[in-house]
Amino acid sequence: MDFRPIERDTQAFQQSVTADEIQAIGRRAFGPETQVVSAVELGSGMYNNTCRLTVGGQERPVILRIAPEPGRQFRSERELMRNEYASLPYLAVIAALLPRVVAADWSQEVIGRDWMIQTHLEGVPAPERLGDYPRTAWPAFFRQMGTIAKTVHAVRGPHFGPVNGPAYGTWSEAVLASLQDIAADLDSVGLDAADVRKVAALAARRRAVLDEVTEPRMSLGDFWTLNTMIHSSAPEPVITGVFDTDRSGWSDPLSDWTIRMALAKQDERTAFWESYGPLDRSPAAQWRQRVYEARHLGAIRLERHRLGKADVQDTYGAMAAVLADLN
Repeated sequence: MDFRPIERDTQAFQQSVTADEIQAIGRRAFGPETQVVSAVELGSGMYNNTCRLTVGGQERPVILRIAPEPGRQFRSERELMRNEYASLPYLAVIAALLPRVVAADWSQEVIGRDWMIQTHLEGVPAPERLGDYPRTAWPAFFRQMGTIAKTVHAVRGPHFGPVNGPAYGTWSEAVLASLQDIAADLDSVGLDAADVRKVAALAARRRAVLDEVTEPRMSLGDFWTLNTMIHSSAPEPVITGVFDTDRSGWSDPLSDWTIRMALAKQDERTAFWESYGPLDRSPAAQWRQRVYEARHLGAIRLERHRLGKADVQDTYGAMAAVLADLN
């Protein structure tokens, strides 16, 4: 087998599997006589390990995603792959854009980790192709993103929280549990979580404002350019695929990462709002949005630590600014 793993430090969060383990996965998914011809690990994912496989007897390559070992997973990021799998029936509104599941295995009998094989999406990753277009063409891309987000956010759910649970009866319960999990995760790696706990205390004091959100809506959790495929040769950017929906859940749509990114800069992305529509700008909604920003910053701090990035400390100043507005 032509095996091309990404070489990593032994202390890195992501750890590759062996060629023999990939062959074992291939046999579990496609039958005992299966041979994986090639496995190329892709470096774009920051949580799961992702490989493009060529499998004997299969016409097209497939994508293998392997979850971290259970002991490496944080409380706030536990069993994300299982959550993605559970979300797929609720994401039928964008099924044409999503990869299809070929095989999934939560038994951990083969390699001691969850894994899932999906179809290979058409197109190329948006970060690799979008820059080839003149910036005057970019608004078309962001308008499509707005349409996709609006379509997903219209899907109603049975509870608040991750699709795969835990389930919460109120939005405030879900938000407070998320903040508490992030704080506990930060504690576990030796990072100061006092500011996250301050946000949780302020949110608990005004939980009635959070509970003005009474209807759980689907959010993709991580939908932005990094998790989007576009057509390889169309005259303007055309979205052909959406992937990595493992952080999807039932929430206030305003809390979705997509909304944060659409608001981040006044550039071509403002076209997002032309298709998505205006946001609720009431004082209560703006207060909730600051709580959501604090939750995003806590998750960003944890991710930067997990990936060994040097800018972990930047989140403390940003969080202090949010806290000043919440008080």
